[in-house]
Amino acid sequence: MPTGPAAPLPRFEVGVSVPDLTPWRAGNTGVTGFTSFAAAAPGPHVALLALTHGNEIAGAIVLDRLLHAGLRPARGRLTFGFVNLAAFDRFDPRQPTLSRFVDEDLNRVWDESVLEGGRRSLELDRAREIRPLIDTVDIALDLHSMLWDSDPLILCGETARGRALGVSAGMPGLVVADRGHPGGRRLIDYARFRTPDGTAAANLLEAGQHWRGETVTVTAMTVGALLRTLGMAGADAPGLEPAPTAGPPPRTAEVTKPVAAATASFAFVQPWRGGTVIPRQNTLLAFDGPTEIRTPYDECLLVMPSLRPSRGHIAVRLARFL
Repeated sequence: MPTGPAAPLPRFEVGVSVPDLTPWRAGNTGVTGFTSFAAAAPGPHVALLALTHGNEIAGAIVLDRLLHAGLRPARGRLTFGFVNLAAFDRFDPRQPTLSRFVDEDLNRVWDESVLEGGRRSLELDRAREIRPLIDTVDIALDLHSMLWDSDPLILCGETARGRALGVSAGMPGLVVADRGHPGGRRLIDYARFRTPDGTAAANLLEAGQHWRGETVTVTAMTVGALLRTLGMAGADAPGLEPAPTAGPPPRTAEVTKPVAAATASFAFVQPWRGGTVIPRQNTLLAFDGPTEIRTPYDECLLVMPSLRPSRGHIAVRLARFL
């Protein structure tokens, strides 16, 4: 039987060191926290973005290491961006879940009508600040991690070019297409990356549980794989993880149903792990009040289940392999 959502969040241990980003705060682009380098050879403008959520520090650790190592692009332009420094500055390893954002989720404001409207918040003002730079980016990799245990994956949004970008680097081994987030547009859903006749593409990496060393490793390997695939970095580029042994191409899947908690008593029947594939249609996953949540088809992929969902928030995304 379900236990109900009343239980508090478990204690999460922070098993990685918080990076000191002092050397990179000023940046060199006119946008705080954004540092950019151009090569002599032409190529795309690639942006590696960390701290869209202030407590997801694995990406910041990786970018800090690459900047200290002196990584420069072999062609094109490479930008390192620390997005929500205000939220990051509130990060406390004793309470690591409390600094995701200050006023609102910065990864839900990338709608043109919101960006150009009159509403104000710290995160919305920050999105407006960095928007002109994002409008010059050809390829963006937004570096995230997850609260609950899950296999790493790429979210590629709706576009074919986003999916192709996710598959091209071969890392991680799962690329998931979805139709966005009901709470608002993410950076990867911004017009520059979703316009049907456009060429720019963006992916969102979910590298694993927020504060584990292996999540940092997955992030570093994914960044390295992308830069090498694009011809932006060679095998001996400073700071990059060694290229992994070539494996099978990533599997691709598409979210067919994001399941939001309709009641305050949503509860899974067991603590599902992200990346679990449920073999049979009609398998019971959860209770949402009196309503049973069951798999709609065989081989149903569970994408990022949230084991303590609040009412109205996404509890799990159900996806079918392509």
